[in-house]
Amino acid sequence: MKRFSVILLFGFSFALLAAQDTICLTLQEAVALARTQSPQAVAARHQYKAAYWNWRSFKAEYLPSLTLNTSSALNRSISPVTLPDGSDSFVHRNQLLNGGTLTVNQNIPLLGGSLFVETGLQRLDLFSDKTLSYKSIPVVIGYSQNLFGYNRLKWNKKIEPARYSQARKSYVETLELVAAQAALKFFQLATAQSNLYSAQVNYATADTLFTYAKGRYEIGTITENEMLQLEINYLSEQTNRMNARIETDDCIQNLRSFLGITDHVEILAIISEKVPAFIVSPEEALHLAQQNSPDIESYYLQQMQGESAVAQAKASRGLKADLYVEFGLTQTHSVLSNAYRHPLDQQLVSLGIRIPLLDWGVGKGTVEVAKSNLEKIKIERGQAQTDFDANVIKMVKQFNLQADKVALAQKTAMRAARRHEVAYRLYLLGKSTVLDLNAAIAEKDSSQRSYISELQRFWSLYFGLRSMTGWDFEKNNPLQALKETFE
Repeated sequence: MKRFSVILLFGFSFALLAAQDTICLTLQEAVALARTQSPQAVAARHQYKAAYWNWRSFKAEYLPSLTLNTSSALNRSISPVTLPDGSDSFVHRNQLLNGGTLTVNQNIPLLGGSLFVETGLQRLDLFSDKTLSYKSIPVVIGYSQNLFGYNRLKWNKKIEPARYSQARKSYVETLELVAAQAALKFFQLATAQSNLYSAQVNYATADTLFTYAKGRYEIGTITENEMLQLEINYLSEQTNRMNARIETDDCIQNLRSFLGITDHVEILAIISEKVPAFIVSPEEALHLAQQNSPDIESYYLQQMQGESAVAQAKASRGLKADLYVEFGLTQTHSVLSNAYRHPLDQQLVSLGIRIPLLDWGVGKGTVEVAKSNLEKIKIERGQAQTDFDANVIKMVKQFNLQADKVALAQKTAMRAARRHEVAYRLYLLGKSTVLDLNAAIAEKDSSQRSYISELQRFWSLYFGLRSMTGWDFEKNNPLQALKETFE
C-alpha cells in the first residue's frame, strides 16, 4: 500500500512539474486553512460573535444598572399664570433650573417588575429676584410592574440561554461542515491531478505504441485496422491530456478560492492511504447527537418561542394593570446644606387598570392562532427528531463500513495497475490484442479514480458525523470551537 501511495505522489508531482510557486497540501493542512481563513469560516465566526454579544447583553439586563441623568433648562419668557383670586396674568420669567439624579435599577425576573433606588438634587436660580433655592431628594425607593401582563424577563431567561447554546453548537457544526467541503474540494483536485498523471502516462504509452505499430505495419506483422486503432488511441490521449490539464487548473482555482489563498500558486494535493481506524456505536452517536447537535437545540428553541407567544397572546387579551409605587425623602431650602436637614417624606402610588369589555373576538383569535402555531411546531419537532435520529444511525452505519471499502478500493487499484503493466508487456511481445491493452488502461484509470472517490467518501462521512454529534470519536473528546476573543 505504501508503494501505491508513493506512485501516486510521484505521479502528481510529475503532472504539475512542481516549481517554486507550488505549495504541497495534505488533507489535514487544507482543513486547518479552511477552518481559520475560508470565507465561510470567517462568516460563521462573525455570526457567532454577534450571538455572543447578544448573550452578554441579555445577562447584563439581569444585573443592577447605575445611571446618571442631568438636565439644565433656561427659561426667559412671558407666561400666563393664575393668581390666588382666580384671575390670569402675564409674568416675566427669567430662571435657570439645573438638576441631576443618580439611579440604581434592578429588574426582578420572577415578578417581571423593576426596583429602583434614586437620589437627586435640583437648583433653581431666579435672576429677576436674584434668589436661588435647592430641592434635595436624599433617597427614593420605587417599584413598577405590569401586574397581569406578559413577563418578558421570565421568558427571556428561558429562551436566551437556548438561543446562545444553539449559536455555539451551530458554530462548531459549521466548522466541521467547512472541513467536509474542504475535503471534497481537496479530493476533487487529487482526482484531477491523478487523471492528469494518468493522461500523461497514457499519452506517452500511446505515442510509443503508435510509433512501434508503424514499424510493425511496414513489415506486415500487424493489420491496418490495428495500426489505425493505435493511432486513434494516440490522438484520443492527446485530447485527454489537454482536458485533464484544464480540469486540474479549475480544481486548483476552486480550492484556492475556498481556502482564502489569494496568491496565484499551484497546489499539489498530497493524499495518504491512512484513515482513522475506529468503530462508532450507533447508540452512543445518537446520544451525543441529541446532546450536541444545534438542530436539536433549534427544535427546543422553536417550541419555547411558541409557548412564549401563547403566553403573550393570553396576557394581551385580559385584564391589564400597571402599578407604580414610590417612597422617599425630600426637602427644599435656599442653602444647600439646609436642603438635606429634616427631610420630609414623600409617597407616590399609581395604579392603572384597563379592562377590555368588547373586542369582537380579536383577543380570542390571537390566542387560538398562537396555540395552533405551537401545536404545529410540536408536530414538526417530533417529525424532525425522528428524521434526525434516522440520519444519524444511517451515517454511523455507512461510516463503519467505509474504511473497509477504502481498503478494497486501494487493493483493486494496485491490482489494476499491475494488470496494466502485464498487459503492456504482453502486447509488446505480441501475445495480446490492442483491445486487451485498452481494457487494462481503462480499468487502471477507473480503479484509481474509484480509490480516491472512496477516500473522499470516508472523510466526508468522518466530518459529517463529527458535525452531527459534536464529538471527536478519534480522540474521544467533545469538539470545541476555536478560542475566540470578542472583548
